[in-house]
Amino acid sequence: MDRLWSPWRYRYVSQADAGGPCIFCAKSAGNNDAADYVVHRGHGNFILLNLYPYTTGHLMVAPYLHVATLEEAPEETVIEMMRLTRKAEVALRSVYRPHGLNIGMNIGECAGAGVAGHIHMHVLPRWPADANFMTTVGETRVLPEDLDVTYEKLLNAFRGIL
Repeated sequence: MDRLWSPWRYRYVSQADAGGPCIFCAKSAGNNDAADYVVHRGHGNFILLNLYPYTTGHLMVAPYLHVATLEEAPEETVIEMMRLTRKAEVALRSVYRPHGLNIGMNIGECAGAGVAGHIHMHVLPRWPADANFMTTVGETRVLPEDLDVTYEKLLNAFRGIL
């Protein structure tokens, strides 16, 4: 069995489980969306950039409510989460023209959730061969765009579709 390692994410995962405030709760309560990379706020969910993205444009849709499972979330929150996930797909396709997308959730620590206590949907644009030797050999992720540039592009895209 091959294993792909992403040690660059350790800083993110270790901070998320360090006993401090939930990163999604902190960002949802914040009042500086640009500093928190929040590109859209809905009624029950918000959309933000992943600070440690797998690819350029890696978005997350998270509810304001701190819940660990879909089962715990109110139905209207889950419905809006899916609507916003669809809008995220539209925004990513318009800005980056990916050949595919990864959309999904990891619920629970053993399922791979970096923040196990607060559900969130990942929406990642993908291209053929977007993972290169740097990731597997050099243990380094190469992203061609600064987060501030990504934020501005996607913020403008969401303004145009919402």
